[in-house]
Amino acid sequence: MANAPLRYKRSRFSTRLPTDRLYTAGHYWLFESEPRLWQVGLTKFAHRMLGDTVEFDFEVGEGAAVEVGQVIGWLEGFKAMTDVYSPMSGRFAGANPALLEKIELLKSDPHGRGWLFAVEGEPGEDCVDAPGYASFLDATIDKMLGKPS
Repeated sequence: MANAPLRYKRSRFSTRLPTDRLYTAGHYWLFESEPRLWQVGLTKFAHRMLGDTVEFDFEVGEGAAVEVGQVIGWLEGFKAMTDVYSPMSGRFAGANPALLEKIELLKSDPHGRGWLFAVEGEPGEDCVDAPGYASFLDATIDKMLGKPS
């Protein structure tokens, strides 16, 4: 199967990483839904660290220019609150309107209807494929477990 997900398991964490996406060290995934239009969501690892998301907001409006690494909003989960960063440069295309009705989609359908926001533009140079993200997860989990890198 060409688009079979990459199965990942380390310590007590396991996930399936869709191979049709790019990933970031900040635990976002990017999917090109239309030419140059990328939906951005959170990985299962991010959800595990945040807990169930209860609220979110964006500090930039639709059509605003964004740059890689720019804080564009925030997320509040049961375990933590975090800034939302843009993993790419371009124009902010807006939040996922489905989340306004059902925020649970972030966790229940994270690689489908649960995307967080969209940007029209180009992904940052530090975005990696699924195997690259799996390597990053290995290093992150090792660090959390106190293992030397």
